[in-house]
Order: sequence, then structure tokens, then C-alpha cells
Amino acid sequence: MVVNSAEMAARGKIGGFVKASRYSPDKLTAAARHGFLARFTPTDPLLSEEERTRRAQAALNAHMASLARKSATARRK
Repeated sequence: MVVNSAEMAARGKIGGFVKASRYSPDKLTAAARHGFLARFTPTDPLLSEEERTRRAQAALNAHMASLARKSATARRK
């Protein structure tokens, strides 16, 4: 059976809906969110886990605010 790109796209969409029906969005994206936050986590071994998490969240917030500012500047142009 020959499968074209439209058929493959339809199968992929069905698979995505089935997966979403079986698992919560938090579980589906947990690994990606953890990996993304790890980019902002300091590696200082003297910091407690709680302090590392707090600093990572602050760094993430700063990063997102910077992106929002750049986006607003680009839209104004």
C-alpha cells in the first residue's frame, strides 16, 4: 500500500489525539519543560536545591521578559 503525505499527516493527527486522550498535558510535556528549565539552572554545588530552583525560575522570567521586549520593539518598527 502506497501512503502519501496527506495520509501520513492524517495518521499522525489521529495518533496525537489518541495520546492526548490518554495522558494529561503536564505528563506529556514534563520532560521538555524540565530540560528547558535546566538551561537556566545554576550549577553552583553550594546552593540548595530550593535556591537553584528559585534562581532558575527568576532567570527564565528574565529571559521571557527580554523576548517580550524584543517582540514589542519589532512590532513597533
